[in-house]
Amino acid sequence: MVDVTVVRYSFEGEKFEILVKPDPALDYKLGKKKDVSAVLVSDEIYTDSGKGTKPGNEKLLKAFKTEDQAEIAQIILQKGVLNLTTDQRRKMIDEKKKQIVQFIVKTYVDPKSHLPHPPIRVEQAMKDARVSVDPQKSVDEQMQDIVEKLRSIIALKSENLQLEIIVPAQYASQSYAVLKSVGSLKNEEWQNNGSLKAILEIPAAARPNVIDKLGSITKGSASVEVIK
Repeated sequence: MVDVTVVRYSFEGEKFEILVKPDPALDYKLGKKKDVSAVLVSDEIYTDSGKGTKPGNEKLLKAFKTEDQAEIAQIILQKGVLNLTTDQRRKMIDEKKKQIVQFIVKTYVDPKSHLPHPPIRVEQAMKDARVSVDPQKSVDEQMQDIVEKLRSIIALKSENLQLEIIVPAQYASQSYAVLKSVGSLKNEEWQNNGSLKAILEIPAAARPNVIDKLGSITKGSASVEVIK
């Protein structure tokens, strides 16, 4: 017999439920699985799956703008709350913590050094601040409250830097594509000898990553200076 759990979704006081396979549903929530059909036990929509009661078409249209049950089931799976086992809840919290730490390291810096805090320091600060992570909420939904709590433990500042970058001609084309992907190009000048001179704006915490990427591409021959 297939294990079954419930995903619940509410819209303006109306409740909707679908039946899903626990582990595939968790993988879907964590972004590890994309195939909805492998997650659903069926695409039946319920108001109470335990009693087998189902909503009328009028309620479905109001909440989801469609009567297509497969489409509705996917919306509920994406936006609804998965009924987690204890092990699944722990796994999901651990995964969400990793995402939060990564976000903080990439977005915030120590205002004294203008460098990101090491991940281990952020993890310890989360413990010291007794940060509670909601496994069902996105990182964006939780980040403001978490950052405010962390600021009682470590200094965090979100700021942008402008870098003046000069790349030798033989690496200019490849480096240009990377620069566009990691920040905002404020100015670019292609020199007569084929080299590239650019002004790149990035989050301050991203500076080490940008320098590493350019260093790898240009074998350390690129010039990177912070514009004061």
